[in-house]
Amino acid sequence: MMLRLRKKDVCIKKTEGAYVSLKAVRKLFNRKVTAVDDLTMEVKRGEFFSLLGPSGCGKTTILRLIAGLEVPDRGTIAIGDDVVAGNVWVQPEKRRVGIVFQDYALFPHMTVFENIAFGLKGCTKQRLQEKVIEMLNLVGLDNMAQRYPHELSGGQQQRVALARALAPSPKVMLLDEPFSNLDADLRMELRTETKRILKEKGTTTILVTHDQEEAFSLSDRVGVLNHGRLEQVGPPEEIYHRPAGRFVASFVGRTDFLNGRISGNSLISDIGIFKFNGNVVLENGEVDLMIRPDDVDFNVDPHGNAEIVDAQFLGADVIYKLCLSDGTTIHSIKPSTNISVVGSRVKIYINPAHIIVFSKDS
Repeated sequence: MMLRLRKKDVCIKKTEGAYVSLKAVRKLFNRKVTAVDDLTMEVKRGEFFSLLGPSGCGKTTILRLIAGLEVPDRGTIAIGDDVVAGNVWVQPEKRRVGIVFQDYALFPHMTVFENIAFGLKGCTKQRLQEKVIEMLNLVGLDNMAQRYPHELSGGQQQRVALARALAPSPKVMLLDEPFSNLDADLRMELRTETKRILKEKGTTTILVTHDQEEAFSLSDRVGVLNHGRLEQVGPPEEIYHRPAGRFVASFVGRTDFLNGRISGNSLISDIGIFKFNGNVVLENGEVDLMIRPDDVDFNVDPHGNAEIVDAQFLGADVIYKLCLSDGTTIHSIKPSTNISVVGSRVKIYINPAHIIVFSKDS
């Protein structure tokens, strides 16, 4: 069993080969609203890095600071070996940063070819032609060069926006929730294709999103943002299974918290008594248990310790809401091949391998 006590403060270690670096960056709006709060983060060369967080947490502001569309009030920003904000200021057009926005931002009066060619300055006519054709082939739109944006689907417009951003060979690609306006099937297809293209080009990429599935499926590492501060940075599986604080635990995936008590080498709760694995030392006292629905199972039992009070059918799975004797509720996710009836008494079983323990004051 792996029980971990997590603290609120997170130490972000400096990584080797950092390509995009923000150090103690602060950004205020109207001199009083803190959008980015002393943020320090690093992205490696060729890495696909996602900033994940709720609306209003500062994700887009960070992208705009990196791109040079906003000026930090404090701190430094570096791309490669060059400081672009801080004691110097490098104009956006000289940073070699590509941006793909949520609303595509294509020029409606220009063809697909002209949109992609727009950012290619100083090229000969032949080289421009070759580069645009290369980008069209890369995003699979080689037969649509003379179409206008209104003649394209949403997915095709997003491909044009990606091709236009990639055409000048940027050092860094910034993606501002670029798939949020697409339907579910197209969104999944396009984000997979986008990752393939960016990895193939070796482009350092920073995505901002509030979609956990999107961040986890695309990213080498994820940074979870809350009120302009990074709560945790790590690989997707670490963020999900080993959240560093209550906010990360609550925001990432569905999570339930239960009261528990430490007594010697045991964890006592309304759903059972668990033994520590000996690798963690905790003081006796009240704690909170974090449990995810995929670690909760149950069997129908008239003498069980809980009752099914709600069920949400999701197709392949069903999310059950289970009420314990003290009124606390937790959730369980089970395949929909065998559906249990709301109102049934059940006996709960917990897989203790992923239980996370938080101190009451964390």
